[in-house]
Amino acid sequence: MNRGKQPSGRQPSLAQLRAFSAVAEHLHFRDAASAIGMSQPALSGAVAALEEALGVKLLERTTRKVLLSPAGERLAIRVEAVLDEVEALMEEADAVKAPFTGALRLGVIPTVAPYLLPTVIALVHDKYPDLDLQVHEEQTSSLLEGLTAGRLDLLLLAVPLGMPGVTELPLFDEDFVLVTPLDHWLGGREGIPREALKELNLLLLDEGHCLRDQALDICREAGRADAPVTTTAAGLSTLVQLVAGGLGVTLLPRTAVRVETTRSNQLLTGYFADPAPTRRIALAMRSGAARGAEYAELASALKEAVRPLPVRIV
Repeated sequence: MNRGKQPSGRQPSLAQLRAFSAVAEHLHFRDAASAIGMSQPALSGAVAALEEALGVKLLERTTRKVLLSPAGERLAIRVEAVLDEVEALMEEADAVKAPFTGALRLGVIPTVAPYLLPTVIALVHDKYPDLDLQVHEEQTSSLLEGLTAGRLDLLLLAVPLGMPGVTELPLFDEDFVLVTPLDHWLGGREGIPREALKELNLLLLDEGHCLRDQALDICREAGRADAPVTTTAAGLSTLVQLVAGGLGVTLLPRTAVRVETTRSNQLLTGYFADPAPTRRIALAMRSGAARGAEYAELASALKEAVRPLPVRIV
């Protein structure tokens, strides 16, 4: 649509649109005027002015009733949509003026969502009750596309991202642990050297998950040139069940351990020697975002909220 093009004739006012919308709803001038707090002569004059501005007859007036003309029936729907959008605009403006109100579209990666969302939701419910939190669980590439396109406002994911135009608000670091079957020689051990990963049958998530890439990086740091993958899973729950079935071992972030390993009594958790492999979790926003100060405050509040979890605040 060419918004720069000058319309023919005069543009209708919001008062005229509201007057016509009220008449279209009530089909009675006195009732319509009462509904919007306008005198009946003023209402009648506003509708007449709208008809003149649009160049079409909107109403058919008789001595007993008011009817919509065919043009009025068509335009009444469009007028209602315009008034709804104006109301939404005003609500959004109020949200901008009042911090932590309105919608917050939060994107979260699948290897974070089940373990941190309860904390995030509880924080928003208790500290920011007027904030309309809308959660979208997607893989990192999709989240970043949504952030840059304006579909999402804030992301909760593993960093660093190294993406221009995106600002990271670090929250915490968490260690990876080794999850094994009961009979595995590393099961339940502490002080596991990273080099042990060179000889293990490591089960990984599918392509596209950042946790898969992180696991492969850890293997390379341990001196493993390649990590042949014969079995993968779409989520951590399935991955852990494969381990319980004896198909191999896997790496889990510490925040996922309690949720995932309690589903089976056929698992043991091993801990790496210091420094253990880690990942960093952060909020990410568009650089220069209008609500940047709110997001920074939310990040600080979230740091405090996650302290009971097995993480190290940064």
